[in-house]
Amino acid sequence: MAGALDGLLVLDLSRVLAGPYATMLLGDYGARVIKVEQPGAGDETRQWGPPFAAGGESAYYLSANRNKESIAVNLKHPAGRAVVRALAQRADVFVENFKAGALDALGLGYAALRAENPGLIYCAITGYGQDGPYAARPGYDTVIQAQGGLMSITGPTEGEPHKVGVAVVDITAGLYAVGAILAALHHRQRSGEGQQIDIALFDVQLSWLANVGSAYLVSGQPPRRQGNAHATIVPYQPFATADGHLMVAVGNDGQFGRLCAVIGRPELAADPRFATNPARVRARDTLVPLLAAVFAGRPTADWEAALLAAGVPCGPVNDVPAALDDPQAAARGMVQEVQLASGEAARLVGPAPKLSATPAQIRSAPPALGAHTAAVLQELLGYDEATIARLQAEGAL
Repeated sequence: MAGALDGLLVLDLSRVLAGPYATMLLGDYGARVIKVEQPGAGDETRQWGPPFAAGGESAYYLSANRNKESIAVNLKHPAGRAVVRALAQRADVFVENFKAGALDALGLGYAALRAENPGLIYCAITGYGQDGPYAARPGYDTVIQAQGGLMSITGPTEGEPHKVGVAVVDITAGLYAVGAILAALHHRQRSGEGQQIDIALFDVQLSWLANVGSAYLVSGQPPRRQGNAHATIVPYQPFATADGHLMVAVGNDGQFGRLCAVIGRPELAADPRFATNPARVRARDTLVPLLAAVFAGRPTADWEAALLAAGVPCGPVNDVPAALDDPQAAARGMVQEVQLASGEAARLVGPAPKLSATPAQIRSAPPALGAHTAAVLQELLGYDEATIARLQAEGAL
């Protein structure tokens, strides 16, 4: 079945996570994604393990590179750069995450490629953007988590700051990149003009501080770490149960009243100290221990069933295996099996968006390094076998 972006050609010069994640999502939507990698080495994440799949690819690489073709091209070789320039003339989208200015020096920057393909959407993903005092710095997820304020609000209320368990800045940068690329494509459809997109991990991190950043800008008060609690909603945190933990998310006073009824403490909802959310926030240190003592008395599943029946949002605190094996994950097709180039099977996390007419889907497994070099150059550039063999002998491929 054709995807929503069927017919779109994406040239992907990115590595590691933010860029590859963005291009993978475009591939999920049906775009043809050609991943350009360094011969002999490829994307660094191919070696980021263990664990490795049976075919030798790392789990990290597999997580962000489905629905792509891989070509091995040496950007340090003039003939290799000529190959990329020729492919860029045919591409709709060009994605890279080199340091600012690095591809300009190779003749593969936006100005050079735009001169040959005015409709090209050129998306550059860096740590700090194409300008500003930090533009020349390398960008790494955990550094941006620290510098962008996220670690200051993550973790227990006391002790050292904590990073998020997933490279969340990279992932969200990829999501921002996809949104920007689709917006630029819409503009091109109306005007015929391509454009450059400048995605900075630092900007992305500041952007998705969201209500926390806004609260500081409005109040002037630096946010404090709340552990697993919410700064402005109570109760909105996990509670230990007899056999695990339950996340309780009470979003309004009606839900709080129903929670109190379920736990057998209806008087708490009528107590002026707890009757409204602002009051509960002020009385957090009094209310939370009362609730914690009750929740500790029954298993997680019992509380979950009773609270959901009463319309109180909650859920178990699953580990990763439990989350991926959840019946809801199965029903939504969130874990799918693919066959790797080695012939071995591997399970991947599937696409999250569900489109009714043009569903996102896994059409191909993450490719082996350079698996499509000859086929792509023959099909898109008209190179014959002798030319490809010569370029390989010269070290351009």
